[in-house]
Amino acid sequence: MFHKILVANRGEIAVRIIRACREIGILTVAVYSEADREALHTQLADESICIGPAQGTESYLNMERIISATIASKAEAVHPGFGFLSENAKFAQMCEQCQIAFIGPPAEVIHKMGNKAEARKTMQEAGVAIIPGTKEAVLQVEEAEKLAEEIGYPIMMKAAFGGGGKGMRVSRSREDFAANFQMAQREAKKGFGDDTMYLERYVEKPRHIEVQILADQYGNVVYLGERDCSLQMHHQKVLEEAPAVRLPDSVRKKMGEAAVLAAKAVGYKNAGTVEFLYENNQNFYFMEMNTRIQVEHPITEMVTGIDLVKEQIRIAAGEPLSFAQEEIAARGHAIECRINAKMPGTVSNLHLPGGNGIRVDTAVYVGDKITPYYDSMLIKLIAYDRDREAAIRKMTSALGELVIEGVPTNLEFLYRLMQQPEFLKGEIDTETLERMGAVSC
Repeated sequence: MFHKILVANRGEIAVRIIRACREIGILTVAVYSEADREALHTQLADESICIGPAQGTESYLNMERIISATIASKAEAVHPGFGFLSENAKFAQMCEQCQIAFIGPPAEVIHKMGNKAEARKTMQEAGVAIIPGTKEAVLQVEEAEKLAEEIGYPIMMKAAFGGGGKGMRVSRSREDFAANFQMAQREAKKGFGDDTMYLERYVEKPRHIEVQILADQYGNVVYLGERDCSLQMHHQKVLEEAPAVRLPDSVRKKMGEAAVLAAKAVGYKNAGTVEFLYENNQNFYFMEMNTRIQVEHPITEMVTGIDLVKEQIRIAAGEPLSFAQEEIAARGHAIECRINAKMPGTVSNLHLPGGNGIRVDTAVYVGDKITPYYDSMLIKLIAYDRDREAAIRKMTSALGELVIEGVPTNLEFLYRLMQQPEFLKGEIDTETLERMGAVSC
């Protein structure tokens, strides 16, 4: 097992990793920007090192400074969390070259699955169903228009190296295709430094369901159930739950097996998530694979009782999985709400709910300065109970109890969401919030 791990991240995920390390008995090193000098993760870690100015490109995204901090602190491993460098193949390769354990999959796997067009091709060859679309990446709008006609409208265009809803557009006819394609390309170039695109048929009102997998270094791969992440605004997740509601057990099993097949096809190691689009006719299609821990991992932990961050660390240290597929069982129901800041500010008052079945993942405290430099998520509120109805009631109660002042948030929207008939019935898809007009979330 590792003696010391550097946490190459900030906020609640850095705190989450530090706590997991502490429970295993591993020392931690926090890195921080000048804006995060008083951040909670710097206070909880055994050591902390400043790696640059507030801007992410000069601190949390600066690979050379993070590698230098790792070597200087004599840490044997780096945990990248999610976001920032977590899916950066170059950074994973730099760690490997410097004999630093990267707590995640190998660099070549990150590269292969990070290129969405390449990932689609790999999954198709492995026998995993994909949405009909282009087999190769597309660069020119004229070529894209011809391919769109062959696939059939409506068409979804996506950045090959994209994520988080950036570099994505939908066209329902040829009339607006060229303009949408070029806008998506510009956004992809700005956000990811690459304007390569691919096209696929746009699935109307699908559900976004993802399967959590774990894979060790000895060829063992298991799936830990699924999460329904359909409630989104502008392709950004707002609320997640596990297990997925109204999903036939036969489909649930097939999805899990498809996720394992996908992981084995690329020689996956560590924790990962295979994301699917699900149509109500019981068809599901591979969408992408996230080669890191997910924001919504706590709900899987709540229903399975398995600590995913600790498993990540154990796998990276060379330990085999300590459980087989038949030993994994999901019990009860868990819901996660993301509490996001609407603008910068200073937290002047904070009350966090608690009690049986309530979990709060956050790095926020009274006096904490919320800056404009990083992701807006402040708190992940998780509620767990015996079934979905009970979990919703518990979440409603917890949202009503949570107080955060000094920074405007989406708390009121989430509380209202708990009362919506569509949500209560579980009749949700990726367009539900748009139809509800939830523009304030």
